[in-house]
Amino acid sequence: MNLLETIITFISYIRQKEKRPLIQIAKEFKKLNGIEIGGPSDIFKLKGAMPIYLYANQVDGVNFSNATIWEGSIQEGNSYNYHKNDFGYQFIAEGTNLSAISNDKYDFALSSHSLEHIANPIKALKEWCRVLKPGAKFVLILPNKDFTFDRKRPVTAFEHILEDELNNTQEDDTTHFEEVNQLHDMELDKVLGTREALVKRTSLNATYRTVHHHVFDFELIKKMLTHTGFELDYQQNYAPFHMVTIARKK
Repeated sequence: MNLLETIITFISYIRQKEKRPLIQIAKEFKKLNGIEIGGPSDIFKLKGAMPIYLYANQVDGVNFSNATIWEGSIQEGNSYNYHKNDFGYQFIAEGTNLSAISNDKYDFALSSHSLEHIANPIKALKEWCRVLKPGAKFVLILPNKDFTFDRKRPVTAFEHILEDELNNTQEDDTTHFEEVNQLHDMELDKVLGTREALVKRTSLNATYRTVHHHVFDFELIKKMLTHTGFELDYQQNYAPFHMVTIARKK
């Protein structure tokens, strides 16, 4: 972390009150090695709410495909460019299957706006917990439905998410497609444009992974984390639509 980055972070801390606790938490990642599922993410960058990339020793990454609509074309190897000239190892793998990674490997894990795109969140969280050392930190950021195109959808029942784990639900699952197509608020999704475009994109989810399978609130997040081997440390809403949760592996 150079002098300019230090100054920018300090100014953010002074000017933006809601950032202060998140910047303080980010400092706890100094010289640690971690993994991020579904990044890199703006919220962890220099001007983000929680600039973990500035403090970490190294961050590896996991993406589900060699080509995504968010990252473009990517390759497995030492190519995960999360900050300036800082690179970690890029894994190409499903978030529910990190079999290439050994148990208790990392000091922390990050996931920003990724878990909602996974059909079996409990399976994913258990896998992310597995690759963490005991006591390791976990930062989970999910969309606050009240400020996104999911605002008309109900929060998913915890019992349903447990059923997905029991049934070993896979990424080709279409259970929520009808709900998405009917209740997706097009007024808050001007980029997509039309409901016809939404229906088409939803039908191609196995390739693009754009669907939000589940809708979360802080209580559901707490139940999922407790169920999958984590202890909750902190939760905060961060504008415009982020629900930030900090937990640690038991």
